[in-house]
Amino acid sequence: MSANHHERRRRLSGLLPPAGVEAILVTKPVNVRYLTGLVSSNAALLVTAAGGAALATDLRYFEAARKMCADIEVIEGRDTAGVLARRAGPVRLAVEGHHLPVAEFRRIAPEAEAGEPLPLSGLVEEVRTVKDEAEIDLLRTACAITDQALADVLAAIRPGVTERAIARMLQGRMLELGAEKAAFDTIVAAGPNGAVPHHSPTDRPVAPGDFVTMDFGALHAGYHADMTRTVMVGPPADWQRELYELVRTAQRAGRDAVRPGATAHDLDAAARDLITEAGHGEHFGHGLGHGIGLEIHEVPFLGPDKPGRIEDRVPITVEPGVYLPGRGGVRIEDTLVTRVDRPELLTQTTRELLIL
Repeated sequence: MSANHHERRRRLSGLLPPAGVEAILVTKPVNVRYLTGLVSSNAALLVTAAGGAALATDLRYFEAARKMCADIEVIEGRDTAGVLARRAGPVRLAVEGHHLPVAEFRRIAPEAEAGEPLPLSGLVEEVRTVKDEAEIDLLRTACAITDQALADVLAAIRPGVTERAIARMLQGRMLELGAEKAAFDTIVAAGPNGAVPHHSPTDRPVAPGDFVTMDFGALHAGYHADMTRTVMVGPPADWQRELYELVRTAQRAGRDAVRPGATAHDLDAAARDLITEAGHGEHFGHGLGHGIGLEIHEVPFLGPDKPGRIEDRVPITVEPGVYLPGRGGVRIEDTLVTRVDRPELLTQTTRELLIL
């Protein structure tokens, strides 16, 4: 067990008394991984306000868990949640209400000695928001793989190549560079399809005069990269140059606004106001970005109606876009980390318009 995992559990323990509980049963697999290092399809973790912890998993993962988690009790059993609900004893117990199914909650509730557990949401996610330097280093590697994959594929993007073929090339190159897999379903949108922010790649071939938007990322050691670049195939029309420059300027303004203490609303506004002033407010229909780490979408979420402030060492994306129905669109996205002096860019590919 690394010191990082112990520190993460300590921070979680400190959130329990203010929440009115003495222990929490963690069942969301990504949260169990974050707190113990164990990657498993069947594990649960009990963490107490006093700093104690117990991990339950089945025979498939038991020996790995014992080696990895030598400083906490490891219990073998398939009914991991039930085992730990009983193990908690006469304490006020919380469960992850946003993850545990209602049927599972009803099944294990009688096992808790102190009465029905309290469903709580987001406590572990709150701890996960601020990353340690080891996590940031893993994100940095994921982003470097993503950057290199695009650099290696750019030369193949030309008229006649389909969206689906470009997506396969990006995904294959990320694997060759050491990624576990793609961090999410790769988006490639050419020409008018670029007006759909989450377009699924098709067999539409790229044509001269197309914008091609690529939104993709590598998964490395459980950590997700996320980058979007829009490139031009052939000489751009005046409207395409203007649209691209607007989004590039807005994206830079969003990045420049990132600092500890900034609100989610203000970060979004830094980019959105420029797009609105240019007459395209109705064509930017999503938030500016989101947190990223062990999940592709994590808190904080950046948008006009999103609460909260950004802390130091929080990885986020900044991804404004303008989407013109029937014509195409532009999105530029980077993964970066908030720092006291200035944000650290993890994705490095140029934001200048690339004309292929």
